[in-house]
Amino acid sequence: MFIVDKANNASMTTKTPTPKIIFFDIDDTLSRNGIIAEHNQATLEELAKTDIKLVISTGRSKAILPPDILALLDANVLDAIICMNGQYSFNKDGMISHYPLSDEQNNKIVQLCQKSELIYKFDSATHIAWSNENERLREYNAITPNSILDPDYYKSNPVYQCSVFFNNQEDKMQDVNFAQDDLKLVHWHHAGADILPIGSSKAQGIKDMCQHYAIDASDCMAFGDGMNDLEMFDLVGFAVAMGDAQPALIERADFVTGTIEEHGIQAVLNHLHIDQ
Repeated sequence: MFIVDKANNASMTTKTPTPKIIFFDIDDTLSRNGIIAEHNQATLEELAKTDIKLVISTGRSKAILPPDILALLDANVLDAIICMNGQYSFNKDGMISHYPLSDEQNNKIVQLCQKSELIYKFDSATHIAWSNENERLREYNAITPNSILDPDYYKSNPVYQCSVFFNNQEDKMQDVNFAQDDLKLVHWHHAGADILPIGSSKAQGIKDMCQHYAIDASDCMAFGDGMNDLEMFDLVGFAVAMGDAQPALIERADFVTGTIEEHGIQAVLNHLHIDQ
């Protein structure tokens, strides 16, 4: 394990083997405001020349993955993508694993969202489908072909997660007992969260990816910053929290590095002498 105390600039290391897979969150880990940092893209391109497999692990819907991330998959820089918090995984050859919500889960989620009077969306492999619109969503849908208004979409299409938006009302849904319906609410922003089956997480997608590539999770590294990275951090052999990560995630990390702007990913790779 490698630990850095940024307060006194001290460090302690033990030998860490080169990971066989590195999993990267997208937002605020590789990318800021939906655009991958140039130095992070350059690092991925260099890592792609090694034997290390590079896999995205994100809460984003497959339908709205950033073009620059998809371009890296097409260019064989990335080996695969886990999206929708482990609910759907794929590579250039096609789907690796998927876990559609059941009709019962969909109906319960809709009931909970409607009771709380929230705008929500369901994510499929091809679309994000909104329950209703406001001015901001109309503008977004007008420039995002895969984003549609269709409150009944989940009734006739496989969907993998629901996202809810609070308009800064952090008290919304806090009194809902999701666990009694085998569901959970995972915040990715103070104004937004995902509703998922209680056992779903990025860790499930990582298990599927490790099985696909015949690699043990203990031989994997992961970079992340948000609450939906907790289970991923508990699973992999070496977990790295970005410098602006959620405090609860920092507590679970093996190493806390710098932010994107501080070249946090590169600092870890350099220290561990991982080729890039």
